[in-house]
Amino acid sequence: MNEETFNLSIRKFLKQVGINSQREIEQAVDQAIAEGRIQGTEAFEAKATLVIAGLSLRVEVDGRISLE
Repeated sequence: MNEETFNLSIRKFLKQVGINSQREIEQAVDQAIAEGRIQGTEAFEAKATLVIAGLSLRVEVDGRISLE
């Protein structure tokens, strides 16, 4: 195994996850505010699930996203 290649590919994957997730969350919040479904002062429980089938890996990360 090439440690450098491995670490770079993990970082690249996690960067994609972070950027895409942030964009989706921001769009969902903007839409919910525009539609009047939320006020923009809420906090939401959040969960992310990482699955790598080839490694039989499933990890859930819980958190909270606050708008104010």
